[in-house]
Amino acid sequence: MLLSFKTALMPNNQQQTAFKKACGVARHAYNWANAAIIEVLKQRETNKAVKIPSAIDLHKRLVAEVKSQHDWYYEVNKNVPQKALADLRQAWDRCFKKVSKQPLFKKKGQRDSFYLESGTKAKPMIKNDGKRVKLPSIGWVKLAEPLPCTLIHNCVISRQANRWFIAIKYEIDKPSVAANRPIVGVDIGIKELAVTSTGKVFKNPKAYKRMNRRMKRLQRSVSRKVKGSKNRAKAVKKLSRIHATVSNIRQDAIHKLTHYLAKNHSEIKIEDLSIKAFLKNHKLAGAIADCGMYEFKRQLEYKTEKFSSKLTRF
Repeated sequence: MLLSFKTALMPNNQQQTAFKKACGVARHAYNWANAAIIEVLKQRETNKAVKIPSAIDLHKRLVAEVKSQHDWYYEVNKNVPQKALADLRQAWDRCFKKVSKQPLFKKKGQRDSFYLESGTKAKPMIKNDGKRVKLPSIGWVKLAEPLPCTLIHNCVISRQANRWFIAIKYEIDKPSVAANRPIVGVDIGIKELAVTSTGKVFKNPKAYKRMNRRMKRLQRSVSRKVKGSKNRAKAVKKLSRIHATVSNIRQDAIHKLTHYLAKNHSEIKIEDLSIKAFLKNHKLAGAIADCGMYEFKRQLEYKTEKFSSKLTRF
């Protein structure tokens, strides 16, 4: 089965500049294509014969109309804008199928990421020596922890707060598990993260509640700064680090819980709650979001598959 692995990078100043350039190109291509599709949809209101461009059509237009005017497109790997256009087209497909809302325009500094690939699936060319990873058009970048020793065809580089991360997918064999594993029921809560039918209690770290006062202070600090100033940029960085810390604490607790449940039980039964409905209650929304209920279900889905367990909703 395919498994995703994400770890931090330790780039130097030159590599960080290259990362920021790639994020900028990906964002520009995405926003340009989004504006192009919105314009086509307006034309289709009066003329249904106008075709909605595919990802290939968008890329042809990008090369002809945009790349010729912006030389900085050629400073990054060609896969960066291509993948951004493919992602945008996929987002619109989901919108047309009523699965999600209309894709928004991306903003600088928010969820910055870009895609890289090298070689083919049969002959991957992204190298990894345990301490470093060789990225196309960028070179060798230090790793905070070693990647799995496997061939890599593509990866996603992203930024969270002031840190850069690399995410890859690789093939693994399903791990061996005990023969006679019990069935367990799990109740997700607010006071406690989860309580099992066997009586085992997993505490909720409540990271957001613990850091809420500090976050409010930093948010007030950001609002007082002049927009576009260096002091505002510094304050935003401090606030983003707090948000990243909250997210990491929550993710860590949920990863440990879901790993324990999937590995040690043959079947896991959970209540199929409507999380969106709960989040509409403004008195409970903060506490429910702090539990990470959706993330708990998402992780259980792939971890039960990994450990050959069964997930049942009732």
